[in-house]
Amino acid sequence: MSQTLKSENQFVVDLLTSLQAEKFSPGAWWRFLARSWQMSCDTAAAHPTLMRSWLRLTALIGFLTLGILLVTVLTEGSSTMLRLLPGLLFCIVWQQSDLFWHLGLNRPATPATGTVFRTVGIANALTMLRGLCAGYLLGRLVGGLMTPSGLALGIFIVGVVTDILDGQVARCTGTQSKLGQIADGETDFCLYLALTLILIQNGVLPLWVGLLMLLRFIVPLQAALLSYFWLAKPVRFGSTRWGKYAGLAQCLYFFVLLAPPIFASPMVYLNTPLLIVTVGLLIVAPIAQISNNLRS
Repeated sequence: MSQTLKSENQFVVDLLTSLQAEKFSPGAWWRFLARSWQMSCDTAAAHPTLMRSWLRLTALIGFLTLGILLVTVLTEGSSTMLRLLPGLLFCIVWQQSDLFWHLGLNRPATPATGTVFRTVGIANALTMLRGLCAGYLLGRLVGGLMTPSGLALGIFIVGVVTDILDGQVARCTGTQSKLGQIADGETDFCLYLALTLILIQNGVLPLWVGLLMLLRFIVPLQAALLSYFWLAKPVRFGSTRWGKYAGLAQCLYFFVLLAPPIFASPMVYLNTPLLIVTVGLLIVAPIAQISNNLRS
């Protein structure tokens, strides 16, 4: 690991230690966020090519967001667009700001080198497109809008395709990074959160199943936050084998629930067996993730 990466890691540990020493007071949080943001700005200034890549990606996401708003006006009216707008804009601003905040993690996932990649990369761009899908669905939920199953299914398919492609592209181009691991986990959480709430809202997913699906992400997230802020220790964000199985089962179950009416009859026979498998894997997956972090 390079000296630069070591010093940055030590800087983060120092920030967390200071936050703990001041007992997480409002002033301590302000200084923590201000110093973290300054470190992100320093990273961007030291890597102008990476910064320009982030700006291009942000412009693309902004252009697509405008397209979504325009299509919403044309298909559902201006009042629906105005209800969608606050939640969607918040999600997009948060997503791109979070990406900027973590530009320093755009390094090879292996700890052997501290070299920062020159661009955000196609793989991370695909992840951000999935984040846009999640932001759109969350924006509809925040605005109190109903989302038809057909629309949710189309967006879900885009999310699944980008989820498959971003990992494949990262491996083929040798651009697997800690940034990509974090962004992938965050966008998956947001997309599945939105879809779970929409399925509950539409009355096709039992509440207890939806809560279990959310706990799959919330339990490891709480463990990660505890490790990060209270113990000042890094967290392993990589997926586990059980997590992949759980994600696959959940995807298939969502496809069954969102299936068009023409496929509704055969899907009835798959519903219960797939639900049992999904519930079992959703219980095992967070336990495996926490166990991995404890071992590492």
